[in-house]
Amino acid sequence: MRWRWLPVTVAAAIALTACGSSSGGDSGGDSGGDSGAKSITFWLSASAAQAQGYHDLAKEFEAKEGVKVEIVNVPYDGYQDKLRQAAQANSLPDSASVPSLDTIWINQLQDLAATANAPANKINKDLLTVQDGKVLCIPSDLTAAGLFVNKTLFEKAKVDIPADPNKAWTWEEFLAAATKVRTATNAKYDLVYDQSPARIRAFIYGHGGKGFQLGADNKYATPDDATVQALTKFASLNDDKVMPKSVWGAGADPNALFKSGQVVAYFSGVWQVADFAESITDFDWAGAPTPVGTIHATDINLGGKVVAFNNGDKADPAKKWVDYIFQPANYTKLAQVNGYLPVESGLTLNYPFKNQAALDAFQLYLKEIELADPISSYGHQSGTKLLLAGKSIQEDPTKEEMAKLINGQQDIKKTVDNIVSGLNQQIG
Repeated sequence: MRWRWLPVTVAAAIALTACGSSSGGDSGGDSGGDSGAKSITFWLSASAAQAQGYHDLAKEFEAKEGVKVEIVNVPYDGYQDKLRQAAQANSLPDSASVPSLDTIWINQLQDLAATANAPANKINKDLLTVQDGKVLCIPSDLTAAGLFVNKTLFEKAKVDIPADPNKAWTWEEFLAAATKVRTATNAKYDLVYDQSPARIRAFIYGHGGKGFQLGADNKYATPDDATVQALTKFASLNDDKVMPKSVWGAGADPNALFKSGQVVAYFSGVWQVADFAESITDFDWAGAPTPVGTIHATDINLGGKVVAFNNGDKADPAKKWVDYIFQPANYTKLAQVNGYLPVESGLTLNYPFKNQAALDAFQLYLKEIELADPISSYGHQSGTKLLLAGKSIQEDPTKEEMAKLINGQQDIKKTVDNIVSGLNQQIG
């Protein structure tokens, strides 16, 4: 893999990754005298499928080190707030896989340089967030946005699905095919699309837009015309035929809609593969090439950012736990069980998926990442730039403002102006 879309210096993701599930307890644990802490906490937000690998490693770690790892699965919505509240209450977890770093607790992170730079681990150095020589976090996995289709519906309608990203369909071709499938099979919608600023960036980039970019003064500027046109087109697709207004307009769950079997296609990301491999049994699904607008682009991010906090006698075992995760043999198990695209090279991964669709989807994603225009990683690059300047976006206004556009409450100019001003207010 060429990783040609990443900068040579610092890279990290400040974006959505996996979907959350159930919540857990607090960050407490027992201390064990001279031998240090006997239990530590590890927070994450993941589906059950993408948390299992951590549970497996935690058992092995406890057997080896005598330290229990209490895994707390926090719902994604509110996870960042919960971390901020924990920092303010001096009750941060001992370690965590976080969606993004936060200026309120960044100074409480341990340096993970020893793990990140260990020759045996072969972690891609361009994926690290480094400040003053200190490695703040190590990404758990690589993610990219992409398309899933209901293969059963396509076959029923006798419509072909491209298999090679080098020969991807255009957006016009895809939408025409999806409409043909919907009408032939009496499906409900052509497409559901994750309500996420990261996911809509893929639509913008693919249509030639640069998105919402930071200027030299670290302020967001009014986007280019291609971005405005892409957002306008995207909004028009939310017509309750091509796409349901309920997702971007009211926050309905696109994952559940796709799993109902009544939707032709779903634009989401690689983290769905492990879940689909286990949970979709009523129809056949497949990964499909991302439709191309004017260029081949997606939104490339990193998954969870694994960190260790400096929590007194919990600090050393927390750091040992993070180191244990990224030892090649252990990380191989994690990547396989959780269905991760790896951040370490030289691994032999045998994903334990029961269907060929999941294996094929991973190969497709790897090809998509290779083909993606460098603009595809701009979102996480800008987030890192802000973070290391002591700033961050806590709540991207894109979802809220696009909902107003889709629901007819404001026009595209007001939408774009509100997104720009909303971003700048947070970093101002």
